[in-house]
Amino acid sequence: ECYIQNTAREYAKIYAAEAEPLEGFGEVPEIIPIFLVHRPGNNIPYATVEEELVGEFVKYSVRDGKEVNFLRRDSEAGQKCCTFQHWVYEKTNGSLLVTDLQGVGMKLTDVGIATLAKGYKGFKGNCSISFIEQFRALHQCNKYCEMLGLKSLRTTHQKQWKATSMKIKNLPNSSTIKKTVPKKAREPRDFISSEH
Repeated sequence: ECYIQNTAREYAKIYAAEAEPLEGFGEVPEIIPIFLVHRPGNNIPYATVEEELVGEFVKYSVRDGKEVNFLRRDSEAGQKCCTFQHWVYEKTNGSLLVTDLQGVGMKLTDVGIATLAKGYKGFKGNCSISFIEQFRALHQCNKYCEMLGLKSLRTTHQKQWKATSMKIKNLPNSSTIKKTVPKKAREPRDFISSEH
C-alpha cells in the first residue's frame, strides 16, 4: 500500500512541476504520503499513517469503472485528476496508469496503479490491466490536457481501429476459402450479424 501510493506520489510531483508553471493551470492534485510504522509492543506490529483529510471525500475515478461520477468530470479537481491520468499514461507509453483517485479537494489518498501484464520498468501495479484499456477507450480530454499538450487518445484509438479494419478488409476473398458449413447451418436464422 505504501509502495503504490508513494510511487504514484512521485509521478504527481513530476506532473506538478510541468503543470504549475503553465499560465492559468492553477493548483495541481497532490497525493499525500503514507508511512509504514513499526509498533513492536502492539498486537498488530505494523500500521500505516497519513495526514487526515478533512472535508467532503470524493472519488474522482473508480477502480471497477462501473460508476459514473459527475464530480470527476465537472469539477476542477476531477478534470485535473483525469489530466494527471492522461499525463502518466502518455509519459509511460500506455504502460502505467494511476487510478482510483480520491480525496478531499486536490489532496488525494488510497490510489491504485495499473500496469501492463509485464509491469513497467520492473514495477507491477495493484489494479487490473483492464483499467488501462478502459481509460484509453473512455477518457475525454479537457482544457488541462490541452494546456499540457497531451495527445488525444481518441485519435490514437481511431488509428488502431483503422489499422484493424484494413487487416480485416485485406482478408482473402470468401470464394477462395473452402466452406465446410453443414447445410442446415446455412439458414439465415442461424447467422448473427454485428457491426463493429
